[in-house]
Parts: sequence; structure tokens; C-alpha cells
Amino acid sequence: MEPKIIFEDDSILILDKPAGWIVNESETVGKNPVIQSWIKENFNFQIAKALEYRSGIVHRLDKETSGILVVAKTPSAFANLQSQFKERKVKKRYSALVHGIIEPKSGTISAPVGRLPWNRKRFGVLPGGREAATRYRVISNFQFPISKEVFTLLELYPETGRTHQIRIHTKYLGHPIVSDEFYAGRKTSRRDRTWCKRLFLHATGITFYHPESKEAVSFQAKLPQDLASALNKISLA
Repeated sequence: MEPKIIFEDDSILILDKPAGWIVNESETVGKNPVIQSWIKENFNFQIAKALEYRSGIVHRLDKETSGILVVAKTPSAFANLQSQFKERKVKKRYSALVHGIIEPKSGTISAPVGRLPWNRKRFGVLPGGREAATRYRVISNFQFPISKEVFTLLELYPETGRTHQIRIHTKYLGHPIVSDEFYAGRKTSRRDRTWCKRLFLHATGITFYHPESKEAVSFQAKLPQDLASALNKISLA
């Protein structure tokens, strides 16, 4: 499955990234499809092939996370959008299915995030980590009819942009995301993947200021079929 174009004008390109795609080129991508390479092959806008601008990519999504990805098409748009991300003017919304019932039904998770000293490939909540905050809202609860295991569908609004922030913060609450091989634990994620084949995390919406018009613009990407199918396997609690 290739990325879908949600919107395009002279300044920006808004994509719906499929799960399984890596965002930026690197020596470790292997045979995985890469958004940056796909842009270089399929577009001819001003910075599409410019390595110093990462082909216009101004932020990232994890490989298994699907959803909205913003791409700049000009150097000025790239600088403008980077500045908006840095100054926290960009508002992002995610959907995630997590283990257990979350109470209260809305709130903010504030816990510093950093790279784990004993495992440099992983991140976690650390006293000396960088400030991180994620607002959340419960959408609905689900339950497996036979095992009675319960889950919560959340909307999450990261107010900072730390690596793996949402995954770490839900784990910190004691409610890891379904099929998260890093943070849910090997046994749990293996069991999850019998009915949900990948991380249940999707970037559903984004709002920012258009780099040319300076007006607020918003884009949405509905839950993809694989995650919708996983939800259909469990019943509303």
C-alpha cells in the first residue's frame, strides 16, 4: 500500500502514511519502503530531491504508526513549518487502543522522557529526561467476549514531540498500546498480534498555520482498515 495524498498545493503536501513505511532514509532501513525515497521518485517540487531538506519532511511517525505526515515543498515552507513544530504551534491528534480501563476519562500525562541508559534503543520515563506532556480523552471501552480482557480507545494530544512519547506515556499509566513490541512486553504484544497485527496507533488529525496564507488549516485521516478490523474483533463494553 502506498501513501495517500490528502492535500497538496504549491507549499505543502499532506500524506496519509501507511503502517510499515519508514519516514526518513538511513543505512538501517533494509528492504522497508521509505517515504523520503517515494517522494524523490514521484515528485518534482523544489526540494523533493534535496537531502539537506530531507525531501521536505518536517516531522516523523514511527514505522508502525500510520496517519498524517506533513511535507514542505519549498525552502521557506520547510523553515516555517519546522519553526511551528519547535514553538509547539502544531496541534496533533492520535487514536490508540490501550490495555485496561483508564480513569479518569480525560487528563494530562506529564512525565519526562529520555533514552534509557541500559538500552540505548529504547526510551522511557526518566527523572533527568526532557519535559513531555500528553493530553488524553477516553472515546470508548471494549472487551473480548471470551477472555473478558478490557481495552480503552483513546484520543491523545501530545503537547511535546519526544521520541515514542505517546507509547511511553500510556505505558507509564500502566496501559500500554495494543501490539506495542517495545513497551507492552514481549508476551503481551505476541498475544495482541494474534488479532491486531501491528501497533494500534494512528495519527488522525493535525492543525497548523499555512506557511503562505498564515491561516489555520486542519487535516484528518480516518482509522485505516487494519485497525478498524481489529476493533471489530472485540465488543463495546
